[in-house]
Amino acid sequence: MAIDDRVAILFLLLLSLASNCLAYRPGDIVPMSKMGQYHSSRTIWHDMIGRHCPMFAVNREVLIPIPKPTGYTGADPYKLSFQVGREKFFVPWLLVINRKSPEVPMIDVHLRYTGSDLLGVTAKVVDMPHRYVELHPDISKQFWDAQHWPKHVLVRYTWEEQSEIDVASGFYVLFGSGLTLSFILSIYILQSSREKLARFVRETVAESNMGGGGIAKVE
Repeated sequence: MAIDDRVAILFLLLLSLASNCLAYRPGDIVPMSKMGQYHSSRTIWHDMIGRHCPMFAVNREVLIPIPKPTGYTGADPYKLSFQVGREKFFVPWLLVINRKSPEVPMIDVHLRYTGSDLLGVTAKVVDMPHRYVELHPDISKQFWDAQHWPKHVLVRYTWEEQSEIDVASGFYVLFGSGLTLSFILSIYILQSSREKLARFVRETVAESNMGGGGIAKVE
């Protein structure tokens, strides 16, 4: 087999392995980063540690710390934004401090997935249910204390599995897989045919030479 053909097949195999490496498994940490905004000043994106991130296909609640923003006076709202997953799904600005509500905020994050793929993320700020306040009284006390930083906000991750049965998508996947297999097989068949044809030509030429040399001249 030619070197170029081997390189092409190796490249296809590496692509297949890379797609498998990017797949999530239940319980895997889904990477997440956050950015804060106060006044017109924004922080850079900060990667969140594992225990604050969502876990693939696992519903759970976590407490994330909110550091005191530079120049904070308490007069203006403080917002957070998130990027979720290796796919970098973007969550727009969420108002978490000074949102003109007497209730402690909670961030409700809804994640959609199918199989091993993360499909999308949405989030909104809601009032923390009273049962959570009763279970975590310190959160409420520290949240309203203007001198206490960092503050903590409860984040609830809820996962929704969507059906993998999609006729159109399934057709495209099968079609693409068929094309890939056909391409690989065609390379093998073409290379094999070339080798057989070359061998046939060599053997034919050799037999012709041998036959020509064995004919006796009659006078």
